[in-house]
Amino acid sequence: MSAASDLRDRCRRIGWIAGLPGLALISALANAWIVHRIEAGLAGEADAIARDTAVTGAEPWLRVAADGRDLVVGGEAPDAAIRDAAHARLARVAGVRRLVGPVGVVELASPFVWVATRARDGIDVSGYRPAEIGAGALADRLGPALEPGTPLRDQARAALGSPPDFPTAATYALARLRALTPGSRVMLEDTRLSIAGEAASVADAEALRAALADPPAGYTLGRIEILPATVPDFRFVVSRLPGGDIDLSGHVVSEAARGAIRAQAAQISETGRAEDRMRTARGLPTAVDPATMAPFALQLAGLIQEGSVTVADAAVSVSGIALDAQAAPEIDALLRDALPAGLRRGGVALTTRPLSPYRIALRREADSVTLTGHLPDAGVREALLANLRPRLFRERLVDRTRLGQGAPADLTRALQAAIGSLALLARGEIRIADRAVTLTGESLYPQGGRRIRSDLPAALPEGWSATVSVTTPGETSGRTPEACAAALAPHLTEPGPTFSPGSATLKPDFYPRLDGIAGLAGPCPSLRLTVTGHADPAGAAPAPKPTVDTAVESTASVDAGKEQAKEPGKEPGKEPTKPQADKAKAGGTQPAKPSPKSAAGKTDTSKNDTGKPDTGKSETGKPDAKPAEPEPDLARQRALAIVEYLLQAGLRPDQVVAAPAGTAPRPAARGIGLIPHS
Repeated sequence: MSAASDLRDRCRRIGWIAGLPGLALISALANAWIVHRIEAGLAGEADAIARDTAVTGAEPWLRVAADGRDLVVGGEAPDAAIRDAAHARLARVAGVRRLVGPVGVVELASPFVWVATRARDGIDVSGYRPAEIGAGALADRLGPALEPGTPLRDQARAALGSPPDFPTAATYALARLRALTPGSRVMLEDTRLSIAGEAASVADAEALRAALADPPAGYTLGRIEILPATVPDFRFVVSRLPGGDIDLSGHVVSEAARGAIRAQAAQISETGRAEDRMRTARGLPTAVDPATMAPFALQLAGLIQEGSVTVADAAVSVSGIALDAQAAPEIDALLRDALPAGLRRGGVALTTRPLSPYRIALRREADSVTLTGHLPDAGVREALLANLRPRLFRERLVDRTRLGQGAPADLTRALQAAIGSLALLARGEIRIADRAVTLTGESLYPQGGRRIRSDLPAALPEGWSATVSVTTPGETSGRTPEACAAALAPHLTEPGPTFSPGSATLKPDFYPRLDGIAGLAGPCPSLRLTVTGHADPAGAAPAPKPTVDTAVESTASVDAGKEQAKEPGKEPGKEPTKPQADKAKAGGTQPAKPSPKSAAGKTDTSKNDTGKPDTGKSETGKPDAKPAEPEPDLARQRALAIVEYLLQAGLRPDQVVAAPAGTAPRPAARGIGLIPHS
C-alpha cells in the first residue's frame, strides 16, 4: 500500500514537472499576443497625435515609437507650449506607462552648422537642419548625392536661421564625400563650405578639385584640407619632346610643388613651355626628399635632346638622345656623385646624334639677358658676348650655352643682326633653329616695332629667314607738320637736359621728357632734330673716361683645363647694380638707358676734324699709319648720349642726329640743345 501510494505521488510530481514547459509556452504566447495588441494600440493613437503636429506644407515635427507600454518621443517643437500640449495628449492615451524623451524646442542657430561625416557603413549627419524642412523631406532631397545603398543617419536638430537654398548646398556638399575616404567630412557653416579628409583615388581628387571650382550660388569655400590619394606606384617623369618642349607626367606630392616644378621645367625648355600632366598623390618613399628629387631629374633632362628621366621605386633612370658629346659623361657623373639622399641609380640608355636643328636662344628680361643652346666654339661665344655687352649696358648676361658641332654657315653674322633688333625691345627673345630666326617681344614704341620688322630680315645673311612678332602699345594716326610742331613745342621751351659736371650719363629726371619726344616718331614722320651738347661750368673737373659696368654670369661648358678669366673691375660674388630709374610704360619696362661709352662710340665717321671726307689717307696722299678718329669731347659725348636714348625710344636714324664735330657747345646753364630742322 505504501509502495503504491509512493508511486502515485512520484507520478503526480513528474506530471506537474512535465506540464510546466507547456504552461510557460502558453503563457509566453498569450503575453506576446497581448503586448503586441497593446503596442499596436498605443502606436496607433500616438501616431494620430503626431500627425496632428504637422504644419501646412511640412511634415510632423513629433516622432513617436511604442516600446511595450512606453512611448519613445523625439523631435523639435515650434515652442515650449506646443511641446507641453503634445506631451499631455500622449500621457492621456489609455495604457501608457511613461513617456521617454526628450522633445526639443526649435531655436535660432547662429552660426547655422551642418556636418556630414563619411563612415564605413554610411553617412552620419549632425548639427542643425532647417526647421521648415522635416527630416524625411530633407533626406529625400539629399538622396541623389548618396552612393546607391548608402544609409543616411540624420541626427541633426531642427533650428531656425538656415542659409538660403540650404537643400541645394547640402546636396552639393554631400556629393563631395563620394570622392573621399571614410573619416572625411564636409561642413556647411552658414554660407561657407569646408572639407577635410583624404581623396579616395587620384581620379577622385581631380574630380573633386574640378567640382570645387563651381560652388553653389551664394556659397563660398572655407578651409579645404584634402590629403592626396596614396598610390602604390609613385613615379615622376620628365620628358623632352622633339622641338624642345618639356612634358611633365607621373605624380607630384602637392600643388605647391607642382608650381615650382613647372617653373623650373620652363627654364630648361627650349621653347619656354612645359606641359603639365602630373597628378597629385602620396606614396613617394619616405627616405626621398621631393624638394631635391624633382630639381635633380630636371637637371638630367636638360642634358638630353630627346628622351625622358624617370624616378620610380626610388631609382633614377635616363633614356634617349644625349644633348651633345659632353652630355653623356656629365649625366654619368651626376648619377655617380650627386644623387640626392634616398635615390639610387637606375638604368641609363643614351645615344648621340648630330645637333639637328642647331639651336641657340637669347632671352631679354627686365634686368638680364640669358643665352642658351649651342655655339660652335669658344671664339664665337666670346664674339657674341662682346657684341652684347655694349648694347645692353648694365643688364646682367647669363651665359648657359654649350659647345657643339654642326652650326649653320654665317651663324655669327646672323647673331649680330638679331642682337641689334633685340636691343631695341623692352623685353623679348631670339630663337635660332638652323637658319631660321624667330624674334618675339615687346617694343615700347610703334616706330621701334616697325623698324625691327623691316630691318631684321634684310640684315640676315643670304639663305637665312626671319619671323618677327613684335607687339607695341599701338599706332597713332599721322599728324600734319603744323600739328607736329605744336606737339613738339612744349618739349623745347624748357632748358634742355643737363649732365653732372664731368659726366656724360643722362639723369633719369629727363627720361619722361625725352620719351615724349620719341613718342612723336610715328605720327610725325617729318620730325627732324639736331642735338648739341653743353659744356661744363668754368673751373669744373675734367671729364673722366666713360666706362660701362657689365657683368656676365656664365654656366657655359668649357674645354677641360681652361679657366674662366676674371672680369676686370668686378668684385667676386658681387652683382652689378641696376639703374633705379627703370620705368614701366604700356605694360612693359623702360628700355635700357644708354651709357656714356656706348653713346660716345657712335661717332660721326663721315668726316674728320677738318670737315673733309675721311679717306684714311694723309694730305700727302699716303695712307695714314693709324687712321683713327679723335675721342669725342665731353659736349659731343653728351649729345651722342641723348641721340642714343632717342633712337632706342623709337626715333629713326634720319630723325635725330648729333651736331657735327667741332660745333661750339652750349653754355652749361642752357643744357643740351634740341633743335628742330627740316
